[in-house]
Amino acid sequence: MSGLVLKLAPKERVLVNGAVIENGDRRSRLSIVTPDANILRLRDAIHPEEANTPVRRVCYAAQLILSGDADPDEERLPMLRRIEELSQVFTDPDSRSSIAEATDALINNNHYRCLKALRTLLPREDRLFAVRPS
Repeated sequence: MSGLVLKLAPKERVLVNGAVIENGDRRSRLSIVTPDANILRLRDAIHPEEANTPVRRVCYAAQLILSGDADPDEERLPMLRRIEELSQVFTDPDSRSSIAEATDALINNNHYRCLKALRTLLPREDRLFAVRPS
């Protein structure tokens, strides 16, 4: 059996196709076998007030699609533009690989994979802002 395996801590919440699911008092493991299910761990979610940098804004847009709060068809082109803008800043090979993966995932309507690829840019973006002259 293939698919996504979620290992949940006690009381951890996860969003599955727009429904919030809370784990019980014990650790558990769920196998998601539906290939197009939209999954988001709420502990990993970016809150609206935290979407204050270019990478975080694109991640937040992908997250809104996963939660069902945004239309994937309407968001595709604006997200592709934002990802293209990121490619102008993140020029190292690892970042380029993540950007290419995010772009490919978005084009193929795999918004979870897109978000996952974009999230790898967050630590790099944090480092860039940390060394930015005031």
